[in-house]
Amino acid sequence: MTMSGLDDLDREILYMLQGEARHTSSTDIAESLDVSASTVRNRIQRLEGDGVLRGYHADVDYESAGYQLFTLIVCTAPIPEREELAIAAAEVSGVVEVQEVMTGESNVLVRAIGEDGDDLSRIGEELDELGLQVQDEDLIRNTHRTPYAGFDQQ
Repeated sequence: MTMSGLDDLDREILYMLQGEARHTSSTDIAESLDVSASTVRNRIQRLEGDGVLRGYHADVDYESAGYQLFTLIVCTAPIPEREELAIAAAEVSGVVEVQEVMTGESNVLVRAIGEDGDDLSRIGEELDELGLQVQDEDLIRNTHRTPYAGFDQQ
């Protein structure tokens, strides 16, 4: 399903779920949008079935959980192998997210959690063994997210 396949109600539901899915019930959404809760539940099921809504993820504050080293590892992969290497990188212990980038030389972004410097070194070495060339490593202090405003029709 593409954006052109979404109507205003779909976009509003997505907007509200992006803000705080865990504490937003179908009844809350329905009341806000002046529709029935069953309509919202049906829409959410359809959005999930169509692959538009792919999951609900915990937003973990790694520092509060005792993991001080939340790291962005910037890598380069040969373009024909980029997807395969990104999938393999996601299996490395300590890696929590991998993004494929479509432009530039640095085309794989790996977010990893390390307990100490040795742990980060191990992760970098494992990525290298897979065939990813590590370009840069940056410690992340905070991540700030917001719902995509294009979904908000109100």
